[in-house]
Amino acid sequence: MSSKDTKPPELAPVAPAEADEPTRVPLAIEDWLTVLIMAALALITFANVLVRYFTSSSFAWTEEFSVFLMIVLALVAGSGAVARDRHIRIEYFSDSGSMARRRGLACFGALMVALLFGLIAVLSVRVVWDDYRFGETSPGIGVPQWWYSMWMPIISLAIALRAFGLFMRRLRGVVPGASE
Repeated sequence: MSSKDTKPPELAPVAPAEADEPTRVPLAIEDWLTVLIMAALALITFANVLVRYFTSSSFAWTEEFSVFLMIVLALVAGSGAVARDRHIRIEYFSDSGSMARRRGLACFGALMVALLFGLIAVLSVRVVWDDYRFGETSPGIGVPQWWYSMWMPIISLAIALRAFGLFMRRLRGVVPGASE
């Protein structure tokens, strides 16, 4: 038998990605913000590398702005993860037991995330107010610090609302992916 007569083994079909649950506020908001922030980070970094390569100096603002964008990226992606119910959990506990137990744990987890980020939103308003009131400026380029810190309560509130929406969906219905 020659090697020409053998057929390659059949590959198993790839399962499509799970569809997102319907939400009142489209999940595309977080998706597009993530894409735009990642693109901005890539462009800023690439521009800084080019400038440094050709001129032996760099833009002073790129490091400060990149750190800000990475923090915003983490928060925006966290909002998408909460809305999709992809936040960290110990699956041994969350996926075992009766359907009522799984649903109760899913509701409890979503409610705790909503409370945590609601608290962060409220407390970070104080930080923004202090930055504004005391005229704090950023260390790198000297712009008002509240330009950066004002996004913390806004995005934290968005995460809290996404978590509350997840809580309401779990309270009303069956936990997705559960079979019983």
